[in-house]
Amino acid sequence: MDDQQDGAPASHNTPEYSVSEISQALKRTVEQTYDNVRVRGEISGFKRHSSGHLYFALKDADAVLDAVCWRGSVPRLAIQPQDGMEVIATGRLTTFPGRSKYQMVIERLELAGQGALLKLLEDRKRKLAAEGLFEASRKRPIPFLPDVIGVVTSPTGAVIRDILHRLADRFPRHVLLWPVAVQGEGAAQQGAAAIAGFNALPPGGAVPRPDLLIVARGGGSLEDLWAFNEEIVVRAAASSGIPLISAVGHETDTTLIDFASDLRAPTPTGAAEMAVPVRRDLVLQVLDDERRLVGAAGRLIGERKVRVEGLARGLPNLSRRIEELRQSLDDRAERLHLAMPNGLARRQSLVAQLAARLRHPREQIAQRRNGLEQLETRLNAAIKARRSAAEALIERQAITLAEAVRRLDAALPRLIDSRRQALERLDGLLRSYSYEEVLSRGFALVRDGAGHPVTSGDGARTGDRWDITFAGQRTVPVVVEGREPPKDPSVRTPHKRGGGKGGGGHDDGRQGTLL
Repeated sequence: MDDQQDGAPASHNTPEYSVSEISQALKRTVEQTYDNVRVRGEISGFKRHSSGHLYFALKDADAVLDAVCWRGSVPRLAIQPQDGMEVIATGRLTTFPGRSKYQMVIERLELAGQGALLKLLEDRKRKLAAEGLFEASRKRPIPFLPDVIGVVTSPTGAVIRDILHRLADRFPRHVLLWPVAVQGEGAAQQGAAAIAGFNALPPGGAVPRPDLLIVARGGGSLEDLWAFNEEIVVRAAASSGIPLISAVGHETDTTLIDFASDLRAPTPTGAAEMAVPVRRDLVLQVLDDERRLVGAAGRLIGERKVRVEGLARGLPNLSRRIEELRQSLDDRAERLHLAMPNGLARRQSLVAQLAARLRHPREQIAQRRNGLEQLETRLNAAIKARRSAAEALIERQAITLAEAVRRLDAALPRLIDSRRQALERLDGLLRSYSYEEVLSRGFALVRDGAGHPVTSGDGARTGDRWDITFAGQRTVPVVVEGREPPKDPSVRTPHKRGGGKGGGGHDDGRQGTLL
């Protein structure tokens, strides 16, 4: 008795909680008190799960706070988290009752201070440079006079107006605008998609493929221009098959896309000046080239005229040359007249020599006949040998065919008998599953007026017409009589029919009672 008093609690008024109840109470308290907080710390243990969620920890010199960023919030993050990055996270605190832990659910993430931004920028620059994205050998020449210029920028800012105005002053060109956000969440993805979209346009399609791309944005702080330092934009610019001019910020601003582009412009207006020449200067240049070409052609014709005249003086007298050739022709005609009889005599002598060496046609015919007889003899021997081989082959195949027929005749009855036995087994199994076998054992099949089987008497009503089928497919129609069945199936209420005592009525010639 004393031991129980010593071990009893001092008070019995303290409420008792289950583990789940106290965990949920703590969860509500933490979430209501810290539903919107900003925490500064260093990222540690960053991991991207296969589901798309991000898991990491925020730490400082004295404490560690677990953090998670759900998949739906990841595309809205201004930066991509990395280990060692000092950030300011915005979100809410919650608990995880399954492990007695608390954690922060992050909705926004930003770098802590410009120094961290510059460090991240330098690290990213070194990484991309090591991959060769900034190599001068990758850069393509800018076309002298592009027909179509694609511009990637905001459609509402002053940048596009400055570019269009400058192009109109220098040399009007066809401009395609791909509107994108130039800062904030999603700006980097939109810019990369615009560059890839222009490159995906087929040549000669409904939308003309640009000959030159300009990625432009006005000036701003390092944070404002950060979208053009993202890897996705830099890689898109480096892989662009269309020459690209970057014009981001003012002349003193530098972003990573400037290193990956084929040409960097100090301002968007400067990009328009680099894209096309001045039309007036080209007209003056063409006129000057025309004047110089006309002068050069006149001088060339004069020089050729003097040279032709000099060559003409060196040519012989044409009439004298014709007289000389006429005399030479007469001499050759006389020689030809004398040479024809001599040549004919030489040809006749040669023909006579060849005729003496020719064999008589009879000899040639006899020789050819002898050759044909030899060939006929060899051919007959070959045909006889082939016929013998063919007859032997046919005899062997006939023996083989007869053996196959004998084996087939022997195997066919066995196969038919085996299939008959299998069919009889299946027929017996089918009969054992049939309801007719059940009826032969003393059971009956009851169907309602619609022909549906009746499996319970709970739904029976007075006056219902049923059919009862016995063994041998004999069907007897019946009519349900009596009151509604009781609600309690265990209580049976006797059904009395008029005519006799104790409910034993006499048979009046109608169908007997079923229930």
